[in-house]
Amino acid sequence: MKKFPYVFALVAFLSLSVFAQTYSIQQYLNIKSAGSPTFSPDGKQIAYLTNATGTSQVWVIDLPNGTPKQLTNYEDNVGFVRWLPDGSGIIFGKARGGDENTQFYWMKPDGTGVKELTSDPTVRHNFAEVSKDGKKIYYASNKRNRTFFDVYSMDLATGKEEMLYQYDGNINIAAVNDAGTKFVLSRSGIEKSLDNDLYMVDVATKKETHLTPHKEASEFGNVAFLADSLVLTTNDNREFESLAQMRKKNAAGDDWSEANREVKIIDDQKWDIGGVTLTDNGSMMAYTVNREGFTELYIRSIETGGKPLISKVSESSFAVQNLPAEGIVGGLTFSKDQTKLAFTFNSSRHNNDIWLYDLKSKALTQVTKSDQAGISHASFITPQLIKFKSFDGREIPAWFYRPRPESVSVTPIASETMKVAWNVPPLPVIVSVHGGPEGQSRPGFSPLFQYYLSRGYAVLDPNVRGSTGYGKTYTHLDDVEKREDSVKDLAAAVEWLKTKGGADPKRIAVMGGSYGGYMTMAAITLYPDLWAAAVGTVAITNWETFLTNTSGYRRRQREVEYGRLDKDIEFLRRISPMRKIDQIKTPLFVIHGKNDPRVPYTEAEQLVKALKDREAIVEYKLYDDEGHGISKLKNRLDLYPRVADFLDKYMK
Repeated sequence: MKKFPYVFALVAFLSLSVFAQTYSIQQYLNIKSAGSPTFSPDGKQIAYLTNATGTSQVWVIDLPNGTPKQLTNYEDNVGFVRWLPDGSGIIFGKARGGDENTQFYWMKPDGTGVKELTSDPTVRHNFAEVSKDGKKIYYASNKRNRTFFDVYSMDLATGKEEMLYQYDGNINIAAVNDAGTKFVLSRSGIEKSLDNDLYMVDVATKKETHLTPHKEASEFGNVAFLADSLVLTTNDNREFESLAQMRKKNAAGDDWSEANREVKIIDDQKWDIGGVTLTDNGSMMAYTVNREGFTELYIRSIETGGKPLISKVSESSFAVQNLPAEGIVGGLTFSKDQTKLAFTFNSSRHNNDIWLYDLKSKALTQVTKSDQAGISHASFITPQLIKFKSFDGREIPAWFYRPRPESVSVTPIASETMKVAWNVPPLPVIVSVHGGPEGQSRPGFSPLFQYYLSRGYAVLDPNVRGSTGYGKTYTHLDDVEKREDSVKDLAAAVEWLKTKGGADPKRIAVMGGSYGGYMTMAAITLYPDLWAAAVGTVAITNWETFLTNTSGYRRRQREVEYGRLDKDIEFLRRISPMRKIDQIKTPLFVIHGKNDPRVPYTEAEQLVKALKDREAIVEYKLYDDEGHGISKLKNRLDLYPRVADFLDKYMK
C-alpha cells in the first residue's frame, strides 16, 4: 500500500500529458479545401477553386497528378469558374467584400489577359451556362430593376449583351439547348415556399410554354436537355426529389403542350436526388442520392424506350476502390470525351478535395490534396446519427460528435487493487443550428467542429423540422405560423443531451448563422434557462426590419416562407427575438458582415444596442469587408479565437 500515492501521482501526471491540447485554432482554420472542378476541352487539365491562399481562387492542375498552379489572386473570393468548351479561355465570377453582386471575367487558360465582362458593382449576375460552342454565356441579372431578374446572353468576343426574357419576379435559367434556340426558365413561386415552375422559352419568338403546372408546393430542378426530351428532378406528388424524364409524345415538331408531353419517373428513390450532370453527347448521366445525409453516386447510361441501362456506383463499391469513407459528393462534371467524371468529396474526417473516376478502368484518383495544416488525420472525429423525440412525438435527426476521452478533463480514480478507473464528468455541449431554413446539416468536414471537439466540447448538429433531406412534409413543418415549433425542437434536443448525451445541464451553448442565427436568438428568448452561452452570426433578430431591409429581390422569396409584411405583420412582430429581448440572460456573442445583402448588419446593431442598454453580457464583432458570413482567412483568424475564449469563459 505504500506505493499507492506514487502510482496515483504518476497516473495523474500521465493524464495531464494525454489531455494537453495538441493543435491550435489557427491550425484548424488553416485547413484548406478544393472544389468546383471544370475540365479543359482536351481533358488534360482541371481548373478549380481552392482557398489555399486564404480566399477562394482559381487554380489549374495537369491530370492525373501534376503540380497545381494558381491563376487568380484577389482579396475577394472567386465564386465560380468554367473552362470554355472551345478552349479559348476560362471565365469566372467574383463579388466585392461579400456583397454578392457577382461580376464576370474572362482570362486565357494560363491566367493572363484578364478582362471584365460585366462591370456594374451594384448589379447581381447569376451565372447559368456556357453555349456548346463556347461563344456565349447565359445568366440572369437584376440590371433593369434591382428587385427583379431578367435573362441575358452575352457574346464573349464582342461583349454584346442581349436580353432574352423580361420578368418582374425571381427567375433563373435552368437549362439551354445545344443550338441555343431554346432555354428552360425557372420561376420561383410567390405564394408557397419551396415552390417553382419551369417554362420552355423559344429565343427567336419569345413564346413560352408552361411545363410544370401543379397544385401543391413542388420543386423542379437539375434540368438538362436531351435530343428529344428533358431530364429533371421533381417532388411533385411525392415526398422526395425523384429523377424524371419529360418527353414529347409526338417527337416531330416543336409541340411542348400539356397534351403532347408526358413525365416518367426514372429513379424513384425514397431520398432526394440531386447534382444531375450529363455527358457532352447526352449518352450518360451521373447524379447523387442524399441518403440520410450521406451521398450515393450513380452513373447511368441513357437509352431510348424508357428502359435505360443502370450502372450503380455506390459508396460501398467506391470504398473498395479507395474512396476514404462514407461522405458527401458534389460538383459532378464529365470530361468532353466522356471518359472521366470529376467530383468533390469530403467527410467528417476528410477536408474537401477533387477526385477523378475513370469510366473505362473504373479507377479512382485523388486529384487535389488540400493541406491539413499539420493536424493528424487520426485526431478527427466522426459523428453518430441520433434521433430524439420532440414535443409532438416526432423524431428529429441530429449528428452527435463526442470528444475523445483524452480531450476531456477526466480525473483518475485508483483502488486498493491498484487498478485505475476514470471519472468522466458531464460534457459541455455546443448545439449548432444550420441556416436556411431550407438546409440540412450533413456529416461533412468542419474544422471548427473538430477544434471544439479537441477542446473537450461535444457538438450536436440537429436537423430540426423545416430542414430539407427528409421529405416535403418535414420541410414544411415550420412554415409561417409554425415557426416556433422548430425552436421547440431545440429544447427537446437539450432534454436528450441531459438524459442520454452525457451533457452537463449547466454547460450547453447554442450557435448558428443566418436563419440558424435567428434560431439561436429565438432559443435564448423562449428558453432562457437552458443555455450557458450563445453565438449568433448574421442573425435575423427582427422579422419586420429584416424583411423591410433585405435586398429587394429576396423579400418576396423570403416572405412565402416566413410570412408577409402586408398581412402577417402582427405575427412577425410577436415571434421576433427583439420583442422578447428582456428575456435574454444568456451571455451572447454577435457577429456580422457589413456588406451582407441578405440579413443587413442593422439587425445586429439594434440587438447589441438594446442589450448594452440593459447592461446584458454581449460581445460584438463587425467586419467591414465581409457579407453573409465570415469567409476570409484573415478575419476568421481574428474572430474564432475570440469565440473560443468566449465559450471557455462561460462554459468551462
